[in-house]
Amino acid sequence: MDFEVFDLKGARTGKIKVSDYVFGQTVNEAVVHQALLRQLANRRQGNADTQTRSDVTRSTKKLYAQKHTGRARRGSANSPLLKGGGVVFGPHPRSYRQDMPKKMRWLALRSVLSGKVRDGEVKVLKKLELKEPKTKLMTEILDYLGVESTAIIGVAMGNDYITMASSNLPGIKTTMVSMLNVADLLSYKMLVLDVAAVRRIEELWDRKAAATSKEKAG
Repeated sequence: MDFEVFDLKGARTGKIKVSDYVFGQTVNEAVVHQALLRQLANRRQGNADTQTRSDVTRSTKKLYAQKHTGRARRGSANSPLLKGGGVVFGPHPRSYRQDMPKKMRWLALRSVLSGKVRDGEVKVLKKLELKEPKTKLMTEILDYLGVESTAIIGVAMGNDYITMASSNLPGIKTTMVSMLNVADLLSYKMLVLDVAAVRRIEELWDRKAAATSKEKAG
């Protein structure tokens, strides 16, 4: 598979060959759905709590006599049937954490990346660099690329200038590609990468491509 490469002015500068294993995967919607649910569940704090009748601080005195009143039997004011009493079957602190095999997590990520490529939602720059951290410069780059909606800017390594230049742009998120995840990729429409970021993605999620590139480098 080939990606078209653009410069910072939006002009085509050529093409690069990328891994079909990462960017040409058949989208597995079931695994993507499971990975998304897992990620959202793992974000939950699980600290909701309610008081049972044993936790409520009220008088434990019997409200009235058990017999000879013509009324139903009644215990203490802690009863869940009374206002201010305890709660029956209410939530208590718990963990919502879900586990998922690494191979399935990687498959979900490759599926989402491949889906974005299929839908034309990936833009690749020859090299993403800024001489100064100005929002105006980042806005111009995104305009030249035709990015008119939300977008993730993926970089191979942390870059303070790029982060600061995009931090004030609504709907734009900058992250290292090693931190890419299913929830973010599904939440943002476009994915902007440079060639170095693409190669880093291949190293992370296509071990064969990584081994081949190391052999060529050696």
